Amino acid sequence: MYAIVDISDKQFKVRSGETLYVPHQPEAEVDETLTFERVLLVSDGDGEVTMGTPTVEDASVDARVVDHVKGDKVIVFKKKRRKRHRVKKGHRQQYTQIQVEDLATSNGAANHTEDASTEQAERAETEKDDAGA
Repeated sequence: MYAIVDISDKQFKVRSGETLYVPHQPEAEVDETLTFERVLLVSDGDGEVTMGTPTVEDASVDARVVDHVKGDKVIVFKKKRRKRHRVKKGHRQQYTQIQVEDLATSNGAANHTEDASTEQAERAETEKDDAGA
């Protein structure tokens, strides 16, 4: 099961248990749970896709804030030739690291982190059985 979520005007494809970096969320504290209501698309594991117009009704994504981090440094260097003019500036973008805990939809189906690991284990077992046969 996965969902496309709009977080700070950027779209992210998220799955339960996944860790990702999103634009800085200044109001969020570490280990706090955030709920994202702007879910644009939800797909269950059976290939059924629900698209929103613009969002899916009663769908949400719960995520836990892991850390606030800075990205790689971007160097901006300006130079005017023959004028002894040089300016060097650096910038580091701030990000919030989150871990998706569950995807909830209007039909009551929720995909928790434990469920995802169980599903992955079941898929691995069936693939082993199929490969062995």
